[in-house]
Amino acid sequence: MTHQGTSGPSSGAGAGGRARAAAARARRKAAAGMKRLQSPGSMRRFAQQKRHAGRRIGFVPTMGALHEGHLALIRKARGQNDVVVVSIFVNPLQFGQGEDYERYPRDLARDMDLAREGGVDAVFVPEIADLYPEGYATRVTVGPLGERLCGATRPGHFDGVCTVVMKLLGIVQPHRLYLGEKDAQQLIILERMVADLDVDVRIVACTTVRDKDGLAVSSRNRYLTPEQRHQAPRLYQALRLAQREILIGHERDPERMAARMRDHIAAGPDFRIDYIELVDPETLRPRPVLTGRTLIALAAWLGETRLIDNIMVNVPGGRVAEGLGLTGRKR
Repeated sequence: MTHQGTSGPSSGAGAGGRARAAAARARRKAAAGMKRLQSPGSMRRFAQQKRHAGRRIGFVPTMGALHEGHLALIRKARGQNDVVVVSIFVNPLQFGQGEDYERYPRDLARDMDLAREGGVDAVFVPEIADLYPEGYATRVTVGPLGERLCGATRPGHFDGVCTVVMKLLGIVQPHRLYLGEKDAQQLIILERMVADLDVDVRIVACTTVRDKDGLAVSSRNRYLTPEQRHQAPRLYQALRLAQREILIGHERDPERMAARMRDHIAAGPDFRIDYIELVDPETLRPRPVLTGRTLIALAAWLGETRLIDNIMVNVPGGRVAEGLGLTGRKR
């Protein structure tokens, strides 16, 4: 129940204005003294000093090539914490053989400028040897959650993600960790890792940032040719098609829904679909019938560029269909 005070709406507006002004002051202060830290020791000392002073730390882990999605995470962190740390590290453990580790976009000078403009207090930029020194042998293994969806064709990818994030959390020691919903499987897996290993950090999930035509922003979008970029919004169109069919057309058959999505994407001549799945967001197992919270996730190659996207749908009445034995029924 909402309680409205006697001051009326203007008090809320005033509070919002004060919060925005405070965030703006924090951005200006951080920009004036943003630190670049390379060694885990220097980063850990910085974090410990802030924690001992009672400051709250928000952390945005990235692989660089910052875009509007990263900047949205930074803004969210800036508004909720006293200190904002961004890491920039292209993590070799999460790239498989033949993937784009070597050509992954890198532009540290630009990234530093964007971080400074966003009011970041410290940027942690380790080298490979700083995180994985000679003799390093430990990895975090995530099990079945990391073997489904993207993990089916990228074996070991999420083990690499969890390993580097676990190390970064130990070094940065944040109170809050900011992650984008675009990488839904990664988000779900990291939430599970943090819960399973009793890591004292709160994960803040942030809404996917999209271009005007619906394409989710991604560092890899810069690989696309102009013609491929023109085709790319078909992925989001397919997700919205599914959302409409489920919520308005009352579709409850996941196989039929996936087939319709596949047909829509395949009309783009340069697409090769990796997967289209409608899954339980807790287990990432396929839904036999669409019911409850359902993650609709897809991945496709557009030329030589692999793109992913997803949408979450709250399916009404799905349990009724399941009870009537309508699971997976074909018409």
